[in-house]
Amino acid sequence: MKSYTSIKTLSIFSSDLRSLKYIIMASIKVIITGATGMVGEGVLFECLQNATVSEVLLVNRRHYEHSHPKLKELIVPDFFKLSEYADKIQGYDACFFCAGVTSLGKKEPEYTRLTYDTTLAFAKALLAVNNNMILTYVSGAQTDSTEKGRLMWARVKGKTENDLAKLGFKAEYNFRPGVMLPFDGQKNWKRAYRFFANLIKMFSPKNVLTMHEVGKAMINCVTIGYSKNVLEVRDIKALAKA
Repeated sequence: MKSYTSIKTLSIFSSDLRSLKYIIMASIKVIITGATGMVGEGVLFECLQNATVSEVLLVNRRHYEHSHPKLKELIVPDFFKLSEYADKIQGYDACFFCAGVTSLGKKEPEYTRLTYDTTLAFAKALLAVNNNMILTYVSGAQTDSTEKGRLMWARVKGKTENDLAKLGFKAEYNFRPGVMLPFDGQKNWKRAYRFFANLIKMFSPKNVLTMHEVGKAMINCVTIGYSKNVLEVRDIKALAKA
């Protein structure tokens, strides 16, 4: 049984939430995708250390080696067939969808299938057995909400964001992080990337996030909400502090 607690309203809440006496969940169960990548792994680390999260189910295409009392794993080689695992994915409060592929070397139809089609199929399967679920989707900085820009990947990501928001989740949030610094102990990142990220942080710290901030903001999306469904770097930083 979930426990609930009331808190003082915060300025980042939407007006409709402020007009209600918003009640937050003190304990949540979450699904995470993409743990074999830097973002998903970082969000996992935050969830495992955060007392608000009571259970984490990793849905991966391949095994992620990690052991923790909160942690479960479900191997799903084909995300289009997630509905075949309906009994394993029900009863969760949120999904932090961090899986993704690079657009380099891919033409638009292939990238659309791997990014848009896969994500929408996955989300629909979740929603079918979790009608009160909150979804957070990691797109990226410069994602194109108009779906008409010159950058192919940005158009596809924008369409993915837009159509996820229409599915009927309790709430749906799109995260657009830029440069991120990993947790100590993360395996899925390159040393050169950390050097690059720290270099940018020296000159423009407001544009660099830590994986702690990204993960904490996702958790807070579920427990206290946010006034916008598209979160840029400044929004992620603000919500992580809430």
